[in-house]
Amino acid sequence: MKHSLNIINKNINHLNYTVMKKIILSAAFLAIAGLTTAKATEINNPTAYVVRQDSTIKTPVAFKDLPDSVKATLASEPVKAWLPTAAFLVTNADKTSYYQVDVKKEEEIKSLKITADGKIIE
Repeated sequence: MKHSLNIINKNINHLNYTVMKKIILSAAFLAIAGLTTAKATEINNPTAYVVRQDSTIKTPVAFKDLPDSVKATLASEPVKAWLPTAAFLVTNADKTSYYQVDVKKEEEIKSLKITADGKIIE
């Protein structure tokens, strides 16, 4: 009888050990899975920034909202070889303004200053 109780006791201890091992491994797996899960969200509303520096205001402008004269300048030689990447309306402290259009050609990047009537400012 005593021998039977020892065997039952060992089986219960082994069963407890196995159950605890499974619980701990499951908890560790869930913790690691929770840490490695990335939450990716899509950006639906682009943010526009207005930068003020030395009383100069630089406001982003969509390409479709540029004046036709500025679009015509961008489509003319030699500017048409460059790809526009960003456009801004720059208003100076003296209330003069121009469009700054950032352009790229292969690895070269530069900014063009164009008046509202389409003239490039050097």
